[in-house]
Amino acid sequence: MPPRSVNSAKTELTGIDRRILRALQEDGRMTIQAIADRVGLSASPCLRRIRQMEEAGIIAAYSAVVDQKAVGLPVSVFISIKLERQRAEELDRFGAAIAGWPEVMECYLMTGQFDFLLRVVCADLAAYEAFLRQKLTQVAGVSSIESSFSLGQVKYSRVLPI
Repeated sequence: MPPRSVNSAKTELTGIDRRILRALQEDGRMTIQAIADRVGLSASPCLRRIRQMEEAGIIAAYSAVVDQKAVGLPVSVFISIKLERQRAEELDRFGAAIAGWPEVMECYLMTGQFDFLLRVVCADLAAYEAFLRQKLTQVAGVSSIESSFSLGQVKYSRVLPI
């Protein structure tokens, strides 16, 4: 399910809404009844609150978290990108270029020394070299690429502290 855009009206989260969100982040496969029991509601109002948060864009998507090592992608590379110019057109062009690359798990527009920070996953060093040569270095306007390889993951969480 693709992320929805956030409703322009600001949605106030109640304590129950926050408990529902914590429950869903910890286990997105919980039944409505299990969530309702956990937060102290009956199923109908619990489902109504979840639907409201989906419509407001607070709940953006549902997905499974897949272990990258278990599927043959053990290498994580953090790549800092500097563009030749930081005009809106160049920033947008870079974003559009990398948007369809499945190796890029995350991409952030940054302040400071570099313009973008990417997290890329791949099977091995040869796969990263192919990604670098065939894709990243082919993007017009890139002035520097700095790669840092992860030695191990210390913490990973998709649960926001709400």
